[in-house]
Amino acid sequence: MPRPASPPTLATINREAYIYFGAGVTVAWQLANPGVGRGVARHSRTLDHPLQRLRATMSYVYAVTLGTDVDRATIARHVNHAHRPVSGPGYNAFDQDLQLWVAATLYRGAVDVYELFVDPVPAHAREGLYREGWAFGRNLQVRDAQWPADSVGFDRWWQAQEAGLTVDDEVRAYFQAVLRGGQAPWYLKPALPLQRFVTRGLMTPRLRELFGLAWSTRDERNWQRFRRWAPRVYWAMPHWLRHWPARHYLAQLRRMAT
Repeated sequence: MPRPASPPTLATINREAYIYFGAGVTVAWQLANPGVGRGVARHSRTLDHPLQRLRATMSYVYAVTLGTDVDRATIARHVNHAHRPVSGPGYNAFDQDLQLWVAATLYRGAVDVYELFVDPVPAHAREGLYREGWAFGRNLQVRDAQWPADSVGFDRWWQAQEAGLTVDDEVRAYFQAVLRGGQAPWYLKPALPLQRFVTRGLMTPRLRELFGLAWSTRDERNWQRFRRWAPRVYWAMPHWLRHWPARHYLAQLRRMAT
């Protein structure tokens, strides 16, 4: 299999289409923060327009990690515009701490799917990759100083954050509706069961519990099969196909800027 031989960077990870398998669990981590969860559940149009929401999220990821300064400025304007009406009791889309959490989930999600489809991040590459992750917040309102100083500190911070996560009935129902696909077009419906399964597989037991999602012995057996076979299938695909989503969404973003 033509797996990457060089140390991972956010660019080499996020140009790969396997990152879409991590989209669901990244959303779950975000929503499990009460401030983020309430804001998204009450203001997002994901259920009505899932492809538009996917395009917005992936355009941000690609602009930050693969794009130019112009691309990053363009997506920042769009995100800030979308965030303006998102405020209410206990949440505000411009809250720097909430934005740090969202940025952290994007970094953590990239690491998780890399380790699923490639290997654990080598020790000598961890600090560089972590520092690259700060860009996910830098293109919002997050200051670099808000991040833990190093990857070890980040891991401790993440564990402390996870211990304080809570999910209420409103957010739980919203996320379960997201997993069902909302108003997804017919041609995406066949992929939804696999996406739901991988989302549950990438969740920690506590995160599954917060969202009321089951995980059986049979699920675990199937998950181990997926972990064994999915990378083999993925790396057998031609690189132009694996990298097509990144090129597609960046091209769309650039057309919006003209």
